[in-house]
Amino acid sequence: MLIKKILPKLSRIHFLAVAAAGSMLGSALILSPSEQAAAGRITLNIPLDGQPSSQVDSSSPLADLPEDSASAKIKPLVPSTVEQATETPAPAAAEPEIAWNEFEVKNGDSLSALFKRAGASSAELAQMVNDIPGKEWTQIFPGEKLDFAFNAENKLSALRIHRSQLENWLINATAENKFELEKVVLKPDVQTAYAEGVIKSALFIDAKNAGLPDSLIMDLANIFGWDVDFVLDIRSGDSFKLVYEELFLDGNKISNGNILAAEFTNQGETFTAVRYEDQEGKTGYFTPDGKSLKKAFLRTPIDFARISSHFNLQRKHPVLHKFRAHKGTDYAAGRGTPIKASGDGKVIFAGRKGGYGNVVILQHGQSITTLYAHMKGFARGIKNGKRINQGQVIGYVGSSGLATGPHLHYEFRVNGVHKNPVTVKFPHAQPVAGNEMARFKEQAQTALAQLQAYSDSYQVAKRDSLSSDNADL
Repeated sequence: MLIKKILPKLSRIHFLAVAAAGSMLGSALILSPSEQAAAGRITLNIPLDGQPSSQVDSSSPLADLPEDSASAKIKPLVPSTVEQATETPAPAAAEPEIAWNEFEVKNGDSLSALFKRAGASSAELAQMVNDIPGKEWTQIFPGEKLDFAFNAENKLSALRIHRSQLENWLINATAENKFELEKVVLKPDVQTAYAEGVIKSALFIDAKNAGLPDSLIMDLANIFGWDVDFVLDIRSGDSFKLVYEELFLDGNKISNGNILAAEFTNQGETFTAVRYEDQEGKTGYFTPDGKSLKKAFLRTPIDFARISSHFNLQRKHPVLHKFRAHKGTDYAAGRGTPIKASGDGKVIFAGRKGGYGNVVILQHGQSITTLYAHMKGFARGIKNGKRINQGQVIGYVGSSGLATGPHLHYEFRVNGVHKNPVTVKFPHAQPVAGNEMARFKEQAQTALAQLQAYSDSYQVAKRDSLSSDNADL
C-alpha cells in the first residue's frame, strides 16, 4: 500500500504534522456548506377558485437544481501533498456582535424622547433627519417598537422600526458615516376563509358569535353602510355571508386581509358586493353588474351610534321647551367619539355658532352642504378652506351649545333646503370603467361562485350536524 511506502520515510514529528493537517482539512470540508445548500421556500397559493397549488419560489436556489441532484455523489477532495494542506487559510475573525435595545412607543412619546431614553444623542437624530429623504420614517405610533443598536464606541449604528409583522424599516450607518433607510416588507401566504350568520339582536354581537373579529365586522358594515343603516334598519332574521382573506407568515396566522365577496340580506332585500382592483391598482366594492356600492355620502357620520332624535319639523325643543323645527338627526354617543365627514368636500366654517356650539360646515360640490354640531372639539388641522376626504375625522362628540348631553346634531342641505339625512337619496360613485368591465365580470363571476360554493358546503355541514344531534337523542 502507498501508506506503507511513505510512512517509513517520515520521522515521528513529520507524521504527527501530516495527521494534524489532514484532520483540520477534513473538518473544514465536513462543516463547510456546499453552494447548493441554500434554503428553498414552498408556499401554498389559494386562488379565487379555491384550488390550492404548491409552488417552489422561482427565486429559490432549489428551483434551479437538476432533477437528479438529490442522488448526485459527492467526490472526496484529498490534497496531493502536505504543503497543499498547510495552505488552507485561517478562518476570518468574527465580526463583533451588535447589541440591540428595544423600546415601545407610549402615548405622548416623540422620536427625540425615545432617542434620549435609548441613550442616543440628539446630534445623531439630527443627522438621520438630514441624511434620510422624507419625514415618513419619523412618524411613530403607540404600540410600535423601535430597536437601537450601538457599536463598540457606543455610537448609534442602526435603528429598526417595527411598523407591523410584515414591515420593518431599517436605518444603517454606512462606511461614509451616513444613515440610509431600507424598507423590509415580507409577503404573507394568503388563504381564503368563510363566515355566515343570522342576526338575532345586532350585527356586532351576532357577527362576533359567527367568529368574525372586530376589524372584519367594521369592514362589512362599511361595505354595505351606504345602503343599510346598521342602527336603524337592522331586523331580526337579517343575514350575512362573506369570503375573506387570512394572512399567514411562516405557517402562523398573523391577521385577516380583505373581504373578497359578501352578501347582506336586510328586511328581505339582498345586497351583494365584490372587491375589484383595476389595472391601475385602485380598489373598490361593486355590485355584480359593476355599479359602485360606494355613494357620494355616508349614511351616518358616526359608527354604530344610536339615533336619539329624528328629523322633525314639529319637534318640541328639549332645552327651550317650545316647538321648533328639528332640521337634522341627532346621534347619541359617548363624549369624544370620532365624527367623520360624510363626503368629500371643503370646510366653509369651523368655529362656534350660537346654539350649535362648536360646529363644522362642509361644502360638497355646488349644491350640497352638511353640518356637524355640539362638538367637544375639532380634529387637528380642521379650519376654513381645508379640503376633506369622505370618512376623515373632523371632530369629536360633545355637548357644546344648547345640548342636554353628548351627541352629534347632523344636517344635510340641498340648495339650502334641509333634507332628512336618514332618507335622502344619495348619488352613486363612479362604476367600473368600460375598458375594465370584461376583466371585472370574469373576476366577479369567480368570486361569487366561490361564495356560493362555501355557502353550499356550510349548509351541508350544518344539516349533517343537526342529523347527528337528533340521532343521539
